[in-house]
Parts: sequence; structure tokens; C-alpha cells
Amino acid sequence: MTSAIPTAAPAEDTAPRPGRWLALSVLVLAVLLVAVDATVLGLATPYISEDLAPTGSQLLWIGDVYSFVLAGLLVSMGSLGDRIGRKRILLYGAAAFGLISVLNAYAHTPEVMIAARALLGVAGATLMPATLALIRNLFHDPRERSLAIGIWGATASAGTAVGPILGGLLLEHFWWGSVFLINLPVMAVLVLVGVKLLPESRTPEPGPWDLTSVALSLAGMIGVVYAVKETASHGTGAAALAAGLLGATALYLFVRRQLSLPKPLLDMRLFRSRGFSGAVLADLLTILGLSGLVFFLSQYLQLVQGRRPFEAGLAELPAAIGAVAAGLVAGRTARRFSVRSVVAGGLAAIGLALAALTVIGQSTGYPLLGTALLVVGAGAGFSFTVTADVILSSVPKEQAGAASAVSETAYELGAALGIAVLGSIVTGVYRGFPAPQGTPPTAHESLGSAVEAATHMPPATAEPMLEAAREAFVNGLTLAAGTGAAVLLMASAAAWLMLKNERLDNTP
Repeated sequence: MTSAIPTAAPAEDTAPRPGRWLALSVLVLAVLLVAVDATVLGLATPYISEDLAPTGSQLLWIGDVYSFVLAGLLVSMGSLGDRIGRKRILLYGAAAFGLISVLNAYAHTPEVMIAARALLGVAGATLMPATLALIRNLFHDPRERSLAIGIWGATASAGTAVGPILGGLLLEHFWWGSVFLINLPVMAVLVLVGVKLLPESRTPEPGPWDLTSVALSLAGMIGVVYAVKETASHGTGAAALAAGLLGATALYLFVRRQLSLPKPLLDMRLFRSRGFSGAVLADLLTILGLSGLVFFLSQYLQLVQGRRPFEAGLAELPAAIGAVAAGLVAGRTARRFSVRSVVAGGLAAIGLALAALTVIGQSTGYPLLGTALLVVGAGAGFSFTVTADVILSSVPKEQAGAASAVSETAYELGAALGIAVLGSIVTGVYRGFPAPQGTPPTAHESLGSAVEAATHMPPATAEPMLEAAREAFVNGLTLAAGTGAAVLLMASAAAWLMLKNERLDNTP
């Protein structure tokens, strides 16, 4: 990399590690676990709405509390893996992830579901930083590492395809909780095979795991994200201001504490590298622009266009195909052209595809939807793979866990903010739809609630109510798509400026 991190890196053993590709196959199982879980929730949302009858606010919490907790704990868990061993924390986290999935599957109230999703976030925080950090330690050759990261990213994208299709099949034959139980066999294979294949790695002299820093990181992330969510949903109020102030203060104290500790939880000097900071910012803005839209797209396909869950899952497949194809060639493309052209170009492509979705209506044909999803997937595959490579290549391998955690924190924080902001745009527009006489108040909470309410209403009232509800939902969705497009185009411009002269290494 051309950008130097002010941390002396010991000489690395560049000899290829035997069995590294088999070990990578175990790591991508963990990625698959998280990706499948994230995508099946969107398909299951209409069924959860019908069965648990959450309010609109509770439905958003079900969607984003996982990301809130994940964002708050990723840095802490990445640092913990550096200290106690990345293999150990990965395997323990995978086992917990599988077991807590059972609690999600059998949640019987919205409150239990929200709590179960939060616990799943705790377990999930151990997985992603450990996988990227282990890749950094398994692959010393930069070209091999780029390919490994491409496979890692492609697997995550493949999970976004497998999740909806497998989830759609399960939803058509079983109850909604079954979509969470598919985590169990993946977790079992990961743990049993990982014990044999994965090498252990940790920082030689990590220092103590500072619990005060852990608490400040968690309080800061959750406070800030909650404030954004509440402001987007209900406007500026006392609760939102208090949460935002508390979160900002906690993050300020966290940064101050890291700068004063001899062995910090997160080395803040990493951000002095323009390449590192630019890659992290690109990840955050990309996910912010995408996540809120993706969260509601499955509902659009099912509740507006009337597709069956399996059909809705297949409809989202082009995004995964584009991401897999782009991810596998992203490193080679960035070396041939430049890092900033690949990242900025990928983000611009996503922005333009989201802009195209601002013209959709209730009966929009699939060619437009499928093409937009394919372009979104390809743009994300190029961008995410190259930024992950930039972030990992910018640091010594001893700091791989912390650097990976920063990358994943940006991803999850962007997801939480995206669902909060863009999801609140959809919900805010939807709640104001003109309802005919006799429409129950619950129909205004969510489109799923309106569909459920229609089954108990006279046809003469139900049909116009559903038509108005679907129209309002689509209006909210197109407004969110336009907002997401603007965010992605701004992210593209920022990446072009911040990743100037950034290069991927060509030699070990």
C-alpha cells in the first residue's frame, strides 16, 4: 500500500501455509451463516407480522436490533479474538449463533423476538472479524489474499441468494421459525471441521482486554444509532437528544481512552491512513444506502406484487450473481486499473441502479427489477472486495482482528442506520395512506398488518384499503430508493477523492 500506518510491523513469514485453502472453506461457512440469516429475515417479515402482530416500531426493531448490537460489539470482539485466539472465538461464537437461532425460531411475542435478535447480534459479533483476520494470517501472498477475500465476499453474496431461495421453500411448507433453524447444520459443520482445519492465531503481546473501553464502545454505538432511528421515525424529541448526547459522549471518551492506553482496544492511529479511512467510509455509506431498501424489497415482491416466498427469493437472485462474479475478479481489476476507479465505479453503478428503482410501481415488470438488482450486486461485489483488501493490507497481521472489526463495524453501523433512516422513510410515507371507513388502526402500522387486517374485513372495504396501502408503500419505497441513490453517488465521489494513489500490493 502507498499509505503507511504508523505502527511498526514485524517481518512476516511469507512461506505459503499448507492447507490454507481448506481452512478458507471453513471460514466461508461462517460468512454463509451470517449472510443467510440476514436475508431470510426479510422474507419472513410478513409472516412474523401476521403471527406476532408487532407494531411498526417493533417491526423496525426486529429488523435492526441485530445490527445495533453487532455494531456496538464488533470492535470489542475483534480485539478479544486478537487476545484469546481468533480460532477460539470464531468456534465459540458459531456454536452460540446456532443455539440462539433456536430462540429466534420459537419466539412467541415481538418482545422475545427483539431480545433474541439482540442476543444473536452478540454471537454474530464474534464471527466476521475473526474470519477476515484469519484470512490475513493464512494468506501472506497479496495476490492469493486478494483471491481469498474475493471468495470470502462471493460466499457472502451467495448466501444472499441461498437465503431467500431456501427460506422461500421453507416458508411455503413450514412456519416462519424454520428459516432460523437452517443455521444449525451450518454451525455444526463449521465447528466440527474448524476444530481440525483452522490454525490458531493471536497477537503476541496484546495487553489486557479493557472492559471500560468495551462498555464505552457499546454505549456509544447503540446511543448514536438509537438517536438517529428515533429522530427519523418521530422527529427530534427528548429521548432522541438524550440518547444521541449519551452516545456521542461515550464515543468521545472511547477515543480519548484508546489514545491514552499503551495497548488499546482499537489503535486509533489506523485512521491516519487515508486509504484505510476511505475504505471504511465507502463501506459505511454503501450499506447505509442499500440496507433500508433491501429490507423492504422482499415485502414489495410478496405483499405488493403477490409473489410466493420462493418466487420472491428467486427474483432477488441477480444481485447475488452479480456480486459473486464481480467479487472474484475485483482484485485483478483493481491491480490492472486502480483501487479508486474500481471502488468509485462500483458505488456509482449501485447509485444509478437505485435511481432506476425510483420509477417502479405496483405492477412494474421484472426486467427492470432484475437488471437493477444485477447492477447493484456487481457494484457491491467490486466495491466491498477491494475495500476489504485495502483495509487488511493496510495493517500488520497482528492488528488484523482490530482492522477487520472496524471494517465490519462500518458495515453493521451502515446497516443499522440504513434500516433506521430509509426504513423510517418508507414507514412514515406508508402510515399516512388514505383508508376507507372501517379500516382498523393496526393497518397503518405496516403493510403486513394491512394484509392481515384485510382478511377480517368485508371485500368492499378490504380491496380499496389494500390498494391504498400498497400505493403508499410503493411511494415510500421509491422515495427511499432515491435517497439511497443520492447517498451512493456521494459515497462514490468520496471514494474517488480519498482512495487517490491507493494500490494493492503485487508482491509478498
